[in-house]
Amino acid sequence: MQAKTSPVYQIFEQQHQEAKALFLVLGKQVKSKKAIELQTKLEFLELFTDLMGKIHFEDPSRGPELFLPFKPLKKSLRKTHHFKLVERSLKARESASGLGYLSFKDYLASQKKEIQKEAFDLVVGSSLKTWDDFQHKAQVSSRGIKPLVISTAINQLVQEELDFLHHDLKVSLQSQGFRDLFESLRKIIMLENLLMGLGFNPIFVSSIHEEINQLKENLKPWYSNHLAFQALSGFLAEKDDISKKYMVWIKELKEEKKSLSSEIERQAFELLRKVMG
Repeated sequence: MQAKTSPVYQIFEQQHQEAKALFLVLGKQVKSKKAIELQTKLEFLELFTDLMGKIHFEDPSRGPELFLPFKPLKKSLRKTHHFKLVERSLKARESASGLGYLSFKDYLASQKKEIQKEAFDLVVGSSLKTWDDFQHKAQVSSRGIKPLVISTAINQLVQEELDFLHHDLKVSLQSQGFRDLFESLRKIIMLENLLMGLGFNPIFVSSIHEEINQLKENLKPWYSNHLAFQALSGFLAEKDDISKKYMVWIKELKEEKKSLSSEIERQAFELLRKVMG
């Protein structure tokens, strides 16, 4: 008699179907909105494989290895998302300053073509069989798993992320540390939502869950600032003669980043103090 598939697979299957549909759309043309939507779906599918890996710790082929074929696509889609944030920062700057940044806009347009071509090539160069194989293997991996085992594995993954945060916050955060903080918070929120979606009690009380979500939201302006600073720095590094408006902008971005970083570190320390007890 075949073992019953775990309820967590039903959630995976829905996300997988939606991701596959977006994948087919991007096979016609890469659009930022659809690319970002697919990136979000892939993040959940990867989290599912992490969960399976925690349960089947003795067999990597039933866990994170399932997602390996999709890692290049996820990375490429993230570039598309990051580029969109830089475009928004430029638009906001032009609106606020009343100035035009045409040479930077041309620089971004050239990069955009390369990023979209990379994503498009990865989509059209892969096969639907990869998606079907992934679904089949995920189904096999999630057979016969008892609810308590799922709950325990989710709690373990959340604790791992909290331990990472605790370690990172022992020293002053650098840029990579802020990115890691964002990723850890994103994973914790997804895991908490998955736990509740499966009918289990949440790990955190609602006030803590709200603080976690708020800190993640507060990291978005930092992330946008960081990406704009990074892109503008790359652009200016190629210039021999830099106009004043660019120097003013990059100085303001640097000052804003310092201010945002200080506030986020304070919030993160306070949150971790409450969570870790």
